[in-house]
Amino acid sequence: MKTILATAIALAASFATAVEIDGLAATVGSATILKSEVYAEMRRAGIQDDSRYEEILARLVERSLMLKAAADAKMTLQEWVVDDRIRTIIDDAFGGDRNKLVESLAREKTTYADWRKRIKDDMIVGAMRWNTVDKNVIASPSALLAEYKAHPERYRSEPRMTVAVILLKPEDRAKRPEVNGAIESKGFAEAARTYSADSRAKDGGVWKDVKPEEVFNPAVCAEIARIDEGKISRWIDLDGWSFLVKKISGSASKPRTFAEAYDDIAATVKEAEAKRLYNEWMERLKAGTYIHIW
Repeated sequence: MKTILATAIALAASFATAVEIDGLAATVGSATILKSEVYAEMRRAGIQDDSRYEEILARLVERSLMLKAAADAKMTLQEWVVDDRIRTIIDDAFGGDRNKLVESLAREKTTYADWRKRIKDDMIVGAMRWNTVDKNVIASPSALLAEYKAHPERYRSEPRMTVAVILLKPEDRAKRPEVNGAIESKGFAEAARTYSADSRAKDGGVWKDVKPEEVFNPAVCAEIARIDEGKISRWIDLDGWSFLVKKISGSASKPRTFAEAYDDIAATVKEAEAKRLYNEWMERLKAGTYIHIW
């Protein structure tokens, strides 16, 4: 009897755990979202942080609302359109080998039918969003100008510098004094052409109009920031390599004209307008649908 009771308790605990893991996450109208679906979506997005569970659940609720809206509107999608999309995915992601797709789905414990349905649903959601939001996004001249005047700090030029570099291989470290002498007698550019292992050595080691943080190691950037124009840094050690840099010139950040910043302004305005239209759409859909988060 004790053994039977213990087994029953263990089974009950196991069942309770299973329900907890794969229980209901949300109800959206007549549709349901399982917790396992939320975690599967997190895995697809490469998200491992459980603190983002509610964010992903909210995203799935909105997806469910869009699919419901499509069904209510009797939106249809030709099956051949879905098949064409699947062929493109197989060509791009699996080298045209359908068997590789099937093997990938098997590893993820997903059936082809379920995967195909998801692809179709993705296309429906994309079409719904395009018809309701994206095609209606307009960046009016007045909105562009208002954005430019309200946020001038967003539309400044990026500071850029022109520097010259000499890079010595680890085995050439002992040549530092020789390089210093060559710089004094022949100039930095000629010394770079003679000794540097840097990719720009043939050009005198010159890196023109660059953002140092996009090109160089942080230690090099710190040294560039420390020295004045026309000055040469001290030798910098980077994993055995020897690095010497000369700051030739630099341009500080400055305001861009409206014309210069036009593309960035338009992108910002369109993004904000798309967000506004999307949020208003979601509010309308939520207002007409029963939603419960479990």
